[in-house]
Amino acid sequence: MSDSPIPASGASGQDTATTAVVLVNLGTPSAPTAAAVRRYLAEFLSDRRVVSLSPWLWQPLLRGVILPLRAPPVARKYASVWLDDGSPLAAYTRRLAVAVQRELPGVRVVDAMRYGEPALPATLQRLQAEGVRRVLVLPLYPQYSTTTTAAVGDVVARADGLQTRLVEDYHLEPDWIAAVAQSIREHREVHGAGEHLLFSFHGLPQRVADAGDPYPLQCEAGAHAIAAALGLEPSQWGLAYQSRFGRERWLEPATATALVELAEQGVRTVDVVAPGFAVDCLETLEEVAMMLAEDFAARGGSLRYIPCLNDSPAHARVLATIARRELDGWQ
Repeated sequence: MSDSPIPASGASGQDTATTAVVLVNLGTPSAPTAAAVRRYLAEFLSDRRVVSLSPWLWQPLLRGVILPLRAPPVARKYASVWLDDGSPLAAYTRRLAVAVQRELPGVRVVDAMRYGEPALPATLQRLQAEGVRRVLVLPLYPQYSTTTTAAVGDVVARADGLQTRLVEDYHLEPDWIAAVAQSIREHREVHGAGEHLLFSFHGLPQRVADAGDPYPLQCEAGAHAIAAALGLEPSQWGLAYQSRFGRERWLEPATATALVELAEQGVRTVDVVAPGFAVDCLETLEEVAMMLAEDFAARGGSLRYIPCLNDSPAHARVLATIARRELDGWQ
């Protein structure tokens, strides 16, 4: 993380705000190299929220086998989508924070990552050192999960000396539903409507859902709300889960499997949207828009990926609305 101060909100010369909003995303390697990917994955996959195996069993396997094997091919995947100003996830998250800042001129808005840089713990410490006393932490996960949102909460709970509040989810936020639905309409106005709309959410081990994690139910509720806003019939859309890791059973159906089944049913044009991701990243751009699109094309179809909300004005307004409501109700 840079040693430069986190800029205050508002016009030049304005007193440093004592309230801040921190937009938190998952994280990303600092460069599309095997070494950077290895450092990032080592931190990410060492969190017991992500992999619950005993460190005595997991760490030798992670560092001796998984990281050496996975880092080089994953780095090549990152290189295929890397932007001039960094990874898509980092670049869009920074731009989104700037856009939300414009909507909240009286509050400081910064971005941070749960894993990688800018690190959330260091960001909170710096805000406190610069005079901030109250921090609203808004994870960029519309759906709550113990593997993502709760991992952010772990860091927030350790932030001594700050008043903190955590936004746990916004999967049924009316403005968010409307923004995602409108982005789908606008994409279809330009490219035409596909025969089927597939909602693709990040996967989760089935055992986590079985233990009571609300994530899949929130994915389903949000997808139903967006489909209703679009006026779609049940036969016109579906839901699936992508980005599996490891050999255990994950949430089903898998996005890859759902696309195969659609192709076998004779569907030739599929629109895919990933509303579980606030901004585009490796999983949307490389996995869906490139890899799965190529697989579907090999079966005679056309997959049209609909981008995330990213740093759009509509997305900034949604997050600003959530932040205002949380701050106004915070005594």
